[in-house]
Amino acid sequence: MLCYRCFYSSPNYSLIPSPTISNKNKNLVFKTFPFLSSQKPNFTSSLYCSHPPSQIMDLDNKKDQESRSLFDFLSQKAYTPPSWASLLNPIPSHIFSLGHLPTPIHKWNLPNLPTNTEVYLKRDDLSGMQLSGNKVRKLEFLMADAVAQGADCIITIGGIQSNHCRATAVAAKYLNLDCYLILRTSKVVVDKDPGLTGNLLVERLVGANVQLISKEEYAQIGSVNLTNDLKEKLVKEGRKPYVIPVGGSNSLGTWGYIEAIREIEQQVQATTGRIKFDDIVVACGSGGTIAGLSLGSWLGTLKAKVHAFAVCDDPDYFYNFVQDLIDGLEAGVDSHDIVNIQNAKGLGYAINTSEELKFVKEIATATGVVLDPVYSGKAAYGMMKDMAENPKNWEGRKVLFIHTGGLLGLFDKVDQMSSLVENWGRMEVQESVPRKDGIGKMF
Repeated sequence: MLCYRCFYSSPNYSLIPSPTISNKNKNLVFKTFPFLSSQKPNFTSSLYCSHPPSQIMDLDNKKDQESRSLFDFLSQKAYTPPSWASLLNPIPSHIFSLGHLPTPIHKWNLPNLPTNTEVYLKRDDLSGMQLSGNKVRKLEFLMADAVAQGADCIITIGGIQSNHCRATAVAAKYLNLDCYLILRTSKVVVDKDPGLTGNLLVERLVGANVQLISKEEYAQIGSVNLTNDLKEKLVKEGRKPYVIPVGGSNSLGTWGYIEAIREIEQQVQATTGRIKFDDIVVACGSGGTIAGLSLGSWLGTLKAKVHAFAVCDDPDYFYNFVQDLIDGLEAGVDSHDIVNIQNAKGLGYAINTSEELKFVKEIATATGVVLDPVYSGKAAYGMMKDMAENPKNWEGRKVLFIHTGGLLGLFDKVDQMSSLVENWGRMEVQESVPRKDGIGKMF
């Protein structure tokens, strides 16, 4: 048997193989980067430590404690920030547990990397809540604030295939709140049923109230005025709406990725010095994620250089927007000093070139990782392009790429993708294979 200290200092965080450990505990594998790892726990021998019996851990009790912790999901709890973020202001008082966290990190075997460059993948696409990606982390803080203010419904806004809007619709229903979505679309179809493709299917399944606005009207009125207009209407009806901005990106939502930095720090620390990330790479669509990552990395122990690939607007816009967010937390730092923002929007937001979609397909084929075409696909494409053009800047560095999710956005690209996935055909069965009616059971 091992004490807590020895158990957690084990480099593999694997279960200790002792005759006193029941089979059910074999599923308890505590390791920082076990995802896609070939290492398996060895349950054929016993290990002991010399610490006194009072420190020896009872694994069955530990399992029971962990089972109870499962019920933390969807619960509200008081929030304590990382010590290095304790001087930021304001600090959220509460947080809702909405995500399946921590999300795993694993090595990403991308082809054609610069010499001695290693890329790791932070799988925030696996954060739960119906594939809600990075949006979950922001919503944990935003929804806690909504509940604290006594809201009975949520308003938010975005594009017709907005991942954030879909995530908000799901989170609202988890907490028994109604959700109103203002979705931007083409003027050609703004008066028609928007259909059930991708994110729209989930939004409509969970009962969100979908209101369409044309891109032209959106450009003339703006997201703030549109959400305020709907808020006024609902207030007159006796409702108590809470407005969440585009992408959940305000100073409160920024805490989602300040907290993510603490999570990454803990994962890195548990590698006992084997991994230290030099760079963090992420897509930038509304600014909140990069604000939290860059501020957290700068304040905390990680000190990784944050590279953001903007999929809309331009770098100057995001430098200013991020500055507003971190000023809202009284951080006292210049956004230009903590994040490097590059343009990766290509033809425009949510519009892809054939080369970008081909890249998404090639990465999926090569590594099994499916990138969304709007955010992480463009960011990874931009990263690989920069590595090819400026290899010296990346040689020998350990890079952490944040996969922000958005898988459902691919369903809006099926027509464009169809020519890239033609690897199918009718199976030819040899004549020598025996045949008999009824032998094949169809499940």
